[in-house]
Amino acid sequence: MLRKLVFVTEEITAEAKQEHNRAVRRAAALAIIANPFSGQSVEDLSRLFDIGADLGRDIMPRLAEMLGRPAIAYGKGALVGLNGDLEHGAALIHPKLGQPMRAAVGGGEAIIPSNCKVAPAGATLDVPLGHKDNVWSFDHLETLTVSVPDAPRPDEILIVMALSDSGRPWPRVGKGRAA
Repeated sequence: MLRKLVFVTEEITAEAKQEHNRAVRRAAALAIIANPFSGQSVEDLSRLFDIGADLGRDIMPRLAEMLGRPAIAYGKGALVGLNGDLEHGAALIHPKLGQPMRAAVGGGEAIIPSNCKVAPAGATLDVPLGHKDNVWSFDHLETLTVSVPDAPRPDEILIVMALSDSGRPWPRVGKGRAA
């Protein structure tokens, strides 16, 4: 069912004309699969729950290793091809993908931020990132924008798992929830 697997890494060494001693590293895995429910109205999407869990178990250890440092923030998302519906992406990323993501980063108390949309091949997806243990860590709230030029095709879904080794390069908005 996996048609293509793309890995993306980036290092951010400066922000707002400020160079930093330690680069922010981010990495994402983009898995493109055939949508088994393309063009269909289906009530039971549980088959996609298991596909999401399997992808997480297969891909997340490799993604965590690619980051090269302990993951501090994470996020996930899906782009559903035009013959699918939004719920197909949600079924892949919500019920069961979180457990293998948390296992690969050594835990994770906070919800995994996510984004899902229906779009044509080449569309971008802004994958939200957040601290893996502290949902109120404003320094770690950011996005990683990803795309694959030829995916998702109308009968495909692109699933994204993303990690970061720190927050934004030069955070200045406060340290958490205001009283």
